[in-house]
Amino acid sequence: MNAVLKYASLVKFAHTVFAMPFAMVGFVYGLRYAPLHNPRWPYIVLVQVILCMVFARNAAMGFNRWADRRIDAENPRTAGREIPAGKIPAQHALWFVAVNALLFILTAATINRLAAILSPVALSVILVYSYCKRFTPLAHLVLGLSLGIAPVGAFIAVAGHVVVEPFILALLVTTWCGGFDIIYALQDAEFDRRHGLHSIPACFSARSALGVSCGLHAVSIAALGWFMTYCPGSVWLWLGAGVFTGLLVLEHLLVTPVRQRNIGIAFGTLNGLASLSLAAGVIVDLLK
Repeated sequence: MNAVLKYASLVKFAHTVFAMPFAMVGFVYGLRYAPLHNPRWPYIVLVQVILCMVFARNAAMGFNRWADRRIDAENPRTAGREIPAGKIPAQHALWFVAVNALLFILTAATINRLAAILSPVALSVILVYSYCKRFTPLAHLVLGLSLGIAPVGAFIAVAGHVVVEPFILALLVTTWCGGFDIIYALQDAEFDRRHGLHSIPACFSARSALGVSCGLHAVSIAALGWFMTYCPGSVWLWLGAGVFTGLLVLEHLLVTPVRQRNIGIAFGTLNGLASLSLAAGVIVDLLK
């Protein structure tokens, strides 16, 4: 049990709340507009989607921690993470990544042909993120894209083909995640500058970085409005969208260039609530 807790901490399992709700939105949207022929299949596909999400995220986060192990050891904020602190050997973490990556591809292959073909592509995107901050400040958007894959993949699992709507969700998630990751990166701006690492806060002032974050979140809200035009439009949809938008606004009120002590609340609590609230509203709307 202790080992399980260590690996759960390694991959920040609680942060699954960011992408998993949007995967469920993609799944339910697929059921509504591209229904499966066998009524028993949705339960099987749902399990397959959840497993793919867990395996992919484990691989991505485990690889990120392995790739950043030396950087994390030098950063006082991250020195206590499992690998630099010696709680999990680096080689063991790499095996953990390999096993989860293999399980992700094998599980995707059991869903349908398109999911099988695209699974290595999705895996490549979520793994390459770990090296992006070494050469580009756009790493925040690559992280966002890694999460944005979730609703597209879940829809493909149900439908076996692609349509535009899940990609609108992907745009929403990519810009939403990229925006809040910029806020999170404010904590390491000075460290990143000294060590030649790239991030929006490291390349620009805190005010400019927060302006970019705000702009990305404006795109997220616009993408949400676009996606809503494809939904039935009940009060639940509007309620979920309203809470999501309000929480993003609150996030930017809590974190300013001169007041950054609320980054933890803005990054974890508010964005987790935003994801869950929006997903709940959309799913209830689609199921009505």
